[in-house]
Amino acid sequence: MAQDKEMNHFEIVQAQFDENAKKCNLDSSMQEFLREAEREIQVRIPVEMDDGSTKTFTGFRVQHSTARGPAKGGLRFAANETIDMVRALAIMMTWKCAVVNIPLGGGKGGVAVDPRELSERETERLCRGWVRQVYDIVGPEMDVPAPDVATNPQDMLWIMDEYDTIARSRKPGFVTGKAVGVGGSLGRVEATGYGVIFCVREAFKRLNIDFKGATASIQGAGNNAQYCCAKFTEYGGKVIAMSCWDANAKKAFTYSCEDGIKPEDLFAEGTLDKFGTINPEKAKAFGWKQEDADAWIRKPVTVLIPAALGSAVHKDNVNGIDFNTVKVYAEAANSPTTPDADKVIKEKGVFVIPDFLCNAGGVTVSYFEQVQNNMNYYWPKGEVFEKLDHIMTSAFNDVIDLAEKEKLYTRDAAYVIAIQRVAHSVAGRGWVKTKK
Repeated sequence: MAQDKEMNHFEIVQAQFDENAKKCNLDSSMQEFLREAEREIQVRIPVEMDDGSTKTFTGFRVQHSTARGPAKGGLRFAANETIDMVRALAIMMTWKCAVVNIPLGGGKGGVAVDPRELSERETERLCRGWVRQVYDIVGPEMDVPAPDVATNPQDMLWIMDEYDTIARSRKPGFVTGKAVGVGGSLGRVEATGYGVIFCVREAFKRLNIDFKGATASIQGAGNNAQYCCAKFTEYGGKVIAMSCWDANAKKAFTYSCEDGIKPEDLFAEGTLDKFGTINPEKAKAFGWKQEDADAWIRKPVTVLIPAALGSAVHKDNVNGIDFNTVKVYAEAANSPTTPDADKVIKEKGVFVIPDFLCNAGGVTVSYFEQVQNNMNYYWPKGEVFEKLDHIMTSAFNDVIDLAEKEKLYTRDAAYVIAIQRVAHSVAGRGWVKTKK
């Protein structure tokens, strides 16, 4: 595989796919079809700003695969958003839904915007404008958006309302990640982080590691990271470090505490803003030490959990990992590890839980939300978590069992399962004729 500096995110996931397509003995026609999106669109979204001026933003929607069901994937607001990033995340959504075996395909959306610079009313206009531009290619039976980076349940309600207004109907299943009481599912907020730790729990079982005495360091302090911390602590472990971006300082920091970052402190009023930034004054009051951005990766812990940015672990910092203590590397973020870094982690024999398995809890409960919308009957939170645990545990064991049987790297085993499931659906539909 090519080196980090030569590849963008889309090229990386395509290269990973190509590599594992060979392990699946995938027909060349099928490989050609699956390495690109079925459909993608780039749009221009004019938004009236609060000062009366109009600003135009660029938006994207990519539908990589609908062979197993409607495309599924979040909508991101990021200043540096690109079509290649959205393409990469869309293809990974296809494998994510397939590896946990839910009947959905892969999609992703994005808008190139810094949401911190928008007022609430400007954000609403942007959400509604995005729907108007992509309306013809989305819908509950075609493509289902959800929250992602810098978007939230309120944004999803504006998106749902705009879709309903245009369609002149009520389609709560069009978008997931909605607020509870307006079609949202209990447990969706916690789902991604809890799913990560369900996987970590199963890895600990395979490695005979006791949660009591286990430690973790987490990159990030957003929703995903918060509930990784909460569930890891609930199981008896200690989270000794978390990192975050500080918009005021315009740099990232790590906050550490040898006695463990307590969830009740993390969730205390004023500790976090809606973007997952830790208040340094609150951190100081709790006795948390402020360190440099990459300090989280150097901690001598049992498990490292990158839970924020793509390419967070790369060739320049991967050797900072304490490979004498780190036994599990759980990719809670999307594509947090570059190919060069992944090679090092693999060679060191760390137990890797690949991203599209590890962080699939969110899309799994999004699927549950759609099911509940269709029934117009909503499950209690305990039932949601029970179903989530079952799906994540089953998927984890499928992947690890195949890895052990075929002597595959865990990432490769997850790809093989996902690719085979999608290819089977494509062939069954007759979209691609393969050689017998």
